[in-house]
Amino acid sequence: MRAAALYSAAGSLLLTTLTAGPARATAPAGPESPEARGTAVAAGRAAAAGITFGPCPKAEELPGGIRCGTVGVPLDYAHPDGKQIELTVSRVPATHKDPDNGKHKVPGQGALLYNPGGPGASGLYFPLVGMVPEWKRIAAAYDLVGYAPRGVAPSAPLSCQDPGDFFKGPRPAPTQPSDAYKAERAAEAETYAHDCAARAGDALRHYHSLNNARDLEVVRAALGERRLTFMGASYGTYLGALYAELFPSHVRRMVFDAVVNPDPEQVWYRNNLDQSEAFEDRWDDFKEWVAEHDAEYGLGDTPRKVQDGYDEASARLAAEPAGGTVGPAQLQGAMLKAGYYDDYWPHRAEALSAYLKGDPQPLVDQAGTRTEEGSVAAENSNAVYTAVECNDAPWPTDFRVWDRDNTRLARRAPFETWDNVWANLPCAYWRAPRQQPLDVRTAPGELPPTLVLAAERDAATPYEGALELRRRLSGSVLVTERDAGTHGVAAGPNACVNDHLEAYLLEGRLPARDTSCAPRPEPRPQPEPQPST
Repeated sequence: MRAAALYSAAGSLLLTTLTAGPARATAPAGPESPEARGTAVAAGRAAAAGITFGPCPKAEELPGGIRCGTVGVPLDYAHPDGKQIELTVSRVPATHKDPDNGKHKVPGQGALLYNPGGPGASGLYFPLVGMVPEWKRIAAAYDLVGYAPRGVAPSAPLSCQDPGDFFKGPRPAPTQPSDAYKAERAAEAETYAHDCAARAGDALRHYHSLNNARDLEVVRAALGERRLTFMGASYGTYLGALYAELFPSHVRRMVFDAVVNPDPEQVWYRNNLDQSEAFEDRWDDFKEWVAEHDAEYGLGDTPRKVQDGYDEASARLAAEPAGGTVGPAQLQGAMLKAGYYDDYWPHRAEALSAYLKGDPQPLVDQAGTRTEEGSVAAENSNAVYTAVECNDAPWPTDFRVWDRDNTRLARRAPFETWDNVWANLPCAYWRAPRQQPLDVRTAPGELPPTLVLAAERDAATPYEGALELRRRLSGSVLVTERDAGTHGVAAGPNACVNDHLEAYLLEGRLPARDTSCAPRPEPRPQPEPQPST
């Protein structure tokens, strides 16, 4: 996800009070609100109907072992008998096979429902993780269940523009944009916001995180689960936190992996400011690693020299885009993935090295134009991302506020700051009402114990978010992967983290107190580039 949180270590930003959009912000719905009553009605209907699982939609290209079904939810929970939309749900039943003892049959524990984040990401592929060794013990006990949240194809897909127009490349990526360039991007953002409203109509207002949490409650009921076992990554942690606040008695177990800061004052404008600052540190981590492997990549034996090579590549691409499609913005976007995941470091370093040595193909493969199918999916994902974040909370509606805050920030965090602005700027011109974020807090005994997982140097969802959620959910326990920055730590290469995950999901057992794990091994240089992702 792009919007996350970290309180700035370099000093707090002086921000103008946020103002609501053109429509009045909507107050959170209380326990006796029309939305709460509508959710109960929808959940009751879903429990009675259940889910009929069969073949998955062909467009999703899911293996035959995964079965899919649909769950009807109200577009507007205040009117549960009004327009309905269908959410697509995927499932692989528990194997009941102990991977350590083939003669032992593992008892089932119901469904484990997963949200991969975004907002705008689909979880339909999630049940496939049962084939990965790190997931086999969990897959033995749980039905692995994923779903496409509202707006994410094929669940009433949202679109804001022609997918053919979504990827605009090659583009510049100035770290100190001119006034003219800012005006151009602001106009583009305003057009995008206008087009979202024009395409979606009044339905646009109903794509937000509170409704996503209500949808989760309806899916729980449709699965026949008395209480929800849920795992959320990135934005999925914010969704899970809202569910915990709205439906605490319906929670069985919850895992929050790579945590978004749920503080209402952070959602979402300040989150993005803080995320941009955190990515500067991760960009430094990547450059230090590349410098340590100068013998393999020849990009320089200091982070400064690696930065010089990146700047040289950006300047060359501005003059002549690689493959006609990769300009400075595409280069920056490709390198941003290295800030999310350590696994990208060797491939991105190889592509940068090859380009500077005269071979642009690895960079074109990793950062070039997407396929038509990829453009459709990316446009849909971006539309949902934008709608949810813009609808979720008030945003500044005066570009001068964005300009001031991000000009200050870019002086110390140039790598990601302005790219993050352009990604979120449609929210300045949004034409739907804004929600007021919930103040997530649970009292002792109100919520079962929950597990919070975080990497100490995660930039996409910085560590302060995990500390904040830990403070707000009574009885939660935080497991930290020390001195690591990959976005999402559950069921990966860290055996210590996985032991805590399995103990919790399989036995309901948590550490007695917050604890930590040593970092995963650093990636090793690989000479061959990875195809575009």
